[in-house]
Amino acid sequence: MTSETAWRLCAEDLAEDQALSAAVVAIHERLLRETLAGDPMLNMALPIEVRALRRVEDWRVLLLLTPWMLARLLFPDRAPPLALPEGWSAAERADAGYLVLGPRLSFDLFGQSQQAHLGYHERLGHYLLQPLCLSMEPYRDADAVFERWSEVIRVRDENMEAARRDCPMQKEISRRELFRRLRPANNE
Repeated sequence: MTSETAWRLCAEDLAEDQALSAAVVAIHERLLRETLAGDPMLNMALPIEVRALRRVEDWRVLLLLTPWMLARLLFPDRAPPLALPEGWSAAERADAGYLVLGPRLSFDLFGQSQQAHLGYHERLGHYLLQPLCLSMEPYRDADAVFERWSEVIRVRDENMEAARRDCPMQKEISRRELFRRLRPANNE
């Protein structure tokens, strides 16, 4: 991979998690002031903040709350084996405007296929963004956003657990139903 088509990683001074968090907040505060100011879809009751920064495999993952979105951002520790789409090299994005959702990429994390949107910023390098909520209007404050997100996770976990419990039973019922139709009527 040439430097023209290679992933650009975070600036070296962002190697510490606290430095990355501070940079993400500062960059998004500047976007709010200089690029998005006056957008009627903004919920100005919401701050720009980072929560839940952690390391997952070869990524630093965080939740980013802004007046325009709640998103999961993924920053690679090393260049991932993902081809950059045309027009998305660091040189090509240097003077490009901000895009909330860049091109969609597929990748594996936790042994599962994931999708995210490619992003680029000179200091942050290339990163992936998974939007969690792009309609921030209904929320009174940051706690309300994260309470709702916690509820979404709880319901998802309950549904996944119910699916694990119910799937074997559903398969068994389906087999019985199938075989009943194949048996002669006088044997029932």
